Amino acid sequence: MEKLKQRWGFDTNWDIIAVLIVFAINGTFSSWVAKPVTQFLGLSPETLSPWLYYPLRILLIFPIYQATLPIVGWLFGKFNFFWEFEKKFLSRLGLGFLFKK
Repeated sequence: MEKLKQRWGFDTNWDIIAVLIVFAINGTFSSWVAKPVTQFLGLSPETLSPWLYYPLRILLIFPIYQATLPIVGWLFGKFNFFWEFEKKFLSRLGLGFLFKK
């Protein structure tokens, strides 16, 4: 835990636990939200090959996850950490232009 506290600039173990809880909740939440969205779009394993359906669903989960991560982080008082995490992550994917001033 000490290495994570140093790396992320936290003072307490609660900060680390809160971040890990946010990642877990947001992953579950984005997967849960993707199900009705895929149904709305008419995508299902019955109408598409599972080899196509599941990669499409994963591609749908990704932007939902990215959009909701700072929101869930805010609920745990860690908005700034997750906002900076998002900017760094998306910049590495070549989407840094979204955050230029």
